[in-house]
Amino acid sequence: MRKIGYFDIYVDEMDRAQQFYEQVLDTTLSKMDDPNDDSVQMRVFEDDYRSHGAGGALVKVKGAKPGPGGTMVYFTCEDCAIEEGRVVRAGGKVVRTKYAIGEHGFVSIARDTEGNMIGFHSMK
Repeated sequence: MRKIGYFDIYVDEMDRAQQFYEQVLDTTLSKMDDPNDDSVQMRVFEDDYRSHGAGGALVKVKGAKPGPGGTMVYFTCEDCAIEEGRVVRAGGKVVRTKYAIGEHGFVSIARDTEGNMIGFHSMK
């Protein structure tokens, strides 16, 4: 099985990061903090855990830091130019505007408010 089942995006400022992702992806993240450790903060991207794709969360936890050069998450979009167009207004930076990847569609690359590199993928 090659499906990624879950992902964490590490953040320093939860409110800032949550606002960025909600604005860029036009979604709402839910609070899912660790009931046994009040130093762990999590905001979840909704998922039923049965569909194609992966669920995940923004996570603020001691010992894990955000930043470029690590794992890169690509968000599936109808047209990645739409999400790309929201990045700067949400406090992020567009690293590479929408470009073709042959028969596999299109990709845009951005940096979020925490310094993480993220991608947007669409077929048109």
